[in-house]
Amino acid sequence: MYTEINTKMKIYISNWLLFMFFLVAAMIVVGGLTRLTDSGLSITEWEFFKGFFPPINNDAWLAYFDSYKQIPEFKIQNYSMTLSEFKVIFWWEWAHRFFGRFIGLTFLIPLIFFTTKLGLKKLYNFYFIFFLICFQGFLGWYMVQSGLVKDIDVSHFRLSIHLLFAFIILSLIFWNYLSLVSPNKKEKKINNYIPEFFLLLIFLQIIIGAFVSGMDAGKIYNTWPLMGNSYFPDDSKFISLFKLSVFNDPSLVQYLHRNLAYLILIIYIIISYITYRNKFFYLFKPVIILGLIILLQIILGILTVLSGASIITASLHQFSSILLITSSLYFLYKNRFS
Repeated sequence: MYTEINTKMKIYISNWLLFMFFLVAAMIVVGGLTRLTDSGLSITEWEFFKGFFPPINNDAWLAYFDSYKQIPEFKIQNYSMTLSEFKVIFWWEWAHRFFGRFIGLTFLIPLIFFTTKLGLKKLYNFYFIFFLICFQGFLGWYMVQSGLVKDIDVSHFRLSIHLLFAFIILSLIFWNYLSLVSPNKKEKKINNYIPEFFLLLIFLQIIIGAFVSGMDAGKIYNTWPLMGNSYFPDDSKFISLFKLSVFNDPSLVQYLHRNLAYLILIIYIIISYITYRNKFFYLFKPVIILGLIILLQIILGILTVLSGASIITASLHQFSSILLITSSLYFLYKNRFS
């Protein structure tokens, strides 16, 4: 993909992409903590330029607090909140937005520099990523708006879209990084449909996981492997799994999240069997890494359920999803190009 770029410039670009990867990964973790601390609605206006700086005096703090008092989350849930308590959730949301702006600038400025050296044609992929970063900011505000009028929480559908695009950006950055640093070879390989299907399942699991987070579904049925006293949640009907309303039912969403994890584990076992049976030696390392991350993700998922979605375990569970996406992409890349 980047054969026309000289080695020195490849090193510069790959180091930049690696730095961006860690920034976006950190942003996902901060975003998750913003959600887990119920901080996402503390700033009720877009403030693209003004919001770059935090409040610097008491009058500014009171203005932000007064704006927050107008939304349902304060009126229904946080009506007894003090200014000091408000500042805690404000700083989480402000940091989240500031980090987003910082990522945009950190991506754009080096991209302009590389464009002057290499020309626009060789960097189309990166301009597309930058467009997605800008679009992600719009999606973030689109999500926040859903919690300012009627509900005390943002729409879990909009939350899932916001999170999905964060992982798409992260994935594109990592894929381009691999394209720069990993040489292409000709080896026997697993049918590409299997790794691609596996990656699709991981993205689907992230979407369902966002539904769980958005509806606080991890705080119900805090038992494993059963959901309460049975495998299927006893407050739902099995036929409801086949209705569109399933994605608005916290119990069924948690049920789907659990069972999709089991399916991912089964597909991984099949992939491992194919890899070792056919002695695809170049895939041994990616498969082992992927297996360890899946095991970690499952353990953290169980602990998150058992803890009632405590902030620490839930945040670690989301962080491990970053590792899972990364290891899945690494496996897919090695299978396709090694």
